[in-house]
Amino acid sequence: MSNRSDPIQKGAFLVAPPILDDSNFKRSVVLLCEHSESGSFGLILNQHIAVDIDDVLKDPHVFTETIHLGGPVQMDTLHFLHRFGDSVAGSVEVCTDVFWGGEFDALQDTLRSHRAETTDLRFYLGYAGWSEGQLEAEIDAGGWIVTSGDSGLVFGVEPALLWRKVMIRMGGEYALLANFPDEPRMN
Repeated sequence: MSNRSDPIQKGAFLVAPPILDDSNFKRSVVLLCEHSESGSFGLILNQHIAVDIDDVLKDPHVFTETIHLGGPVQMDTLHFLHRFGDSVAGSVEVCTDVFWGGEFDALQDTLRSHRAETTDLRFYLGYAGWSEGQLEAEIDAGGWIVTSGDSGLVFGVEPALLWRKVMIRMGGEYALLANFPDEPRMN
């Protein structure tokens, strides 16, 4: 089984293999938001965190969304993915119809003016980061499976179901692994 089915690039999904036992990344799907020779930055798409948006944003705001765990690095930073494109100045297109960040006031204005649905927005505390060559080494060691990103999976799938959906979408032996038990020793 090859772990480099798709290139390592901005917009790719990093999928944790079912046997990965790292509590930070077990059954995770990470969207790579940046990738270069100097390192990589991504957000875990399917890890819940028990933090309310009101605990993070003290100023009046228009958000009611839940917050997800973006990764174990700098848990005091807030990131967001959205489908609002150019209406949020400063945002970066990560893959087709998925944008990362931008000006926070522009995001609030977009939502206040009803030009966008909050279902097209996700918040993340922290991020996943890799230094130069680290991600490639982890992939080569079998720590990640690389596949193409998909906005329908970022926003259209319940996060708790995302890992399994991505594995099934990849097909073949990956689809079979989607049913691999969480605790194989218990079967």
